[in-house]
Amino acid sequence: MKIIIVGGGKSGFALASALSDEGHDVTIVDNSDEVVSYISNALDVICVQGSGTDSDVLKDAGVENADLLIATMRSDETNMICGIAARRLGTKHVIARVSATQYLKQNEFLRETLGLSVVVNPEYECAKEISRIIKFPSASHVSTFSKCQLEIAEYRIAAGSPLIGLQLKDLPRFGSKVLISVVERGNEAIIPRGGFSLRENDRLSVFGSATELRKFFNAVGAYTRKIRDVIIMGGSKIAVYLTGMLCELGMEVTIIEKDRAKCEILTDYIPKANVVFGDATHDDVLIEAGLRNCDAFVAVSGDNSDNIITSIYAKSKTDAKIVTQVTRDHFAEISESAGLDSIVNEKELMSEQIIRYVRAMGNSEGSSMETLYLLADGKAEAAEFYIDKDTPCTGIPLKDLKLRKDVLIISVIRDNKSLVPDGLSVLELGDCAIIISPRRTVKNIGDILT
Repeated sequence: MKIIIVGGGKSGFALASALSDEGHDVTIVDNSDEVVSYISNALDVICVQGSGTDSDVLKDAGVENADLLIATMRSDETNMICGIAARRLGTKHVIARVSATQYLKQNEFLRETLGLSVVVNPEYECAKEISRIIKFPSASHVSTFSKCQLEIAEYRIAAGSPLIGLQLKDLPRFGSKVLISVVERGNEAIIPRGGFSLRENDRLSVFGSATELRKFFNAVGAYTRKIRDVIIMGGSKIAVYLTGMLCELGMEVTIIEKDRAKCEILTDYIPKANVVFGDATHDDVLIEAGLRNCDAFVAVSGDNSDNIITSIYAKSKTDAKIVTQVTRDHFAEISESAGLDSIVNEKELMSEQIIRYVRAMGNSEGSSMETLYLLADGKAEAAEFYIDKDTPCTGIPLKDLKLRKDVLIISVIRDNKSLVPDGLSVLELGDCAIIISPRRTVKNIGDILT
C-alpha cells in the first residue's frame, strides 16, 4: 500500500517506522532539511522536503496515486487543510491528527465535511489509557475488547507470589475465569500452553472480564485499594482529558502546573479539579499538594525527564499508583529499569490506532480488525476480528483447523457473550474472535492458519 505521512516529528517518525515494518511503501513530507536528512538515514522510506499544504509538494510525493495520507503536524488546522488537498488531488483515504479539545465532539462532522476517513487524537487516547490503568491499579497496563466487556491486564510476578512455579493448567485453583495469554520473560514474549510454568519477574498478560480479573488479583495477593484521590503533574491536553474522565468516576483530582496563565485557564475549563500553581519537580510542592496521602500520581507534563524523575521521587514517598508519560522508546526502558511499570506513550497509541485502520483497508479475507493492542513491550499483539461470510475458518471445529502453534484464540464473542473456545468450538458468521500472536504476523483472520 502506498502511504504518505505529512510531518516527520516524533509521531510521524514512529508511524513511518511501524508502517514500513508492516511492508508498506512509505513517503514522508516535511518542511525541515534536518528532519528529512535524519529520516532518510534512519528509515527505509522516501522523503520529500516541503509544505504539506503545497499541492506541488504533495504531487511530488505521489498524492494522486496514494492509498492513504496521514497528516501528523502540530497544527490541527494545517492537518485538516492537508487532508482536504489530498482528497481533492486523488488520495483514496485520509487520516488527520486533530488534538484540540474543542474538536473532540466534532469528529463525525469533520469526517463528513472535510472528507477525512479517520480523525485521531493521541492525547485523548493517552488519557483513556491512563484512566483504564487507574480504574484497575493492580495492573501496569489495561487493554479493552468487545466494547469494554473484556480486558487484558499486564502484571509482573513479584517475589513471594503464589504464582511462582505454577503451571498454567492449574490456574483455576485461584477461583477465577482468567487466561494468561502472553508471558514476557526477559526479551522473549511467549504464548504459553497448559504445561508452562511461571517464574518470578515474569510479566503476564492476563485476559478476562473486569470482575474475574479482580477475583484473580485478589486471590494472588495483588489487590490494590480503590483509587479516590489523584495528583496530576502538568496541565497538558492529556491532563485536561484525563481530569474530565476521572471526575466522572467520582475521583478527586489535583493538577499541579507551573505556568500561572495556564492555571487560570484550567481553573475555568475544569472547575471540578483542584488546580495548584507550582513546580511539581520540587518536593515541597508535591508534599503540600498531598502526595503522601494520594492514591495515584500521574506525570504528564510533556517533559520526559521531569516526568521520569518526579515519578521516581513519588514512588519513594508513597505507595500510590504511579503512571508516567514518555514520548520516546528509550525513555520507556529507562523508566522500567527504575521500577516504573505503568508507562504510557501517546505516539504508540496513535500508531496502534492507525495500523488497525491500515490493516482493515488491506483486508480481503472475510474479516475485519475491530481492535488492536500491542503486548509485552510490542513483541506480541492482541487483535479482535469480526468474522464475515468469506472467512476461511468458519464452521470447522478448532481442533480440525491447521492453526499455527504461535497463535492463540483466547475468546469468541457471540451474541454479546464471551465464550472460551475449546477444540470443539467453531467460528460462526457474526462472531468476533480475539487472537494473540507475535507482532505483525496476523493481519487478517486467515493468517492464523499454517
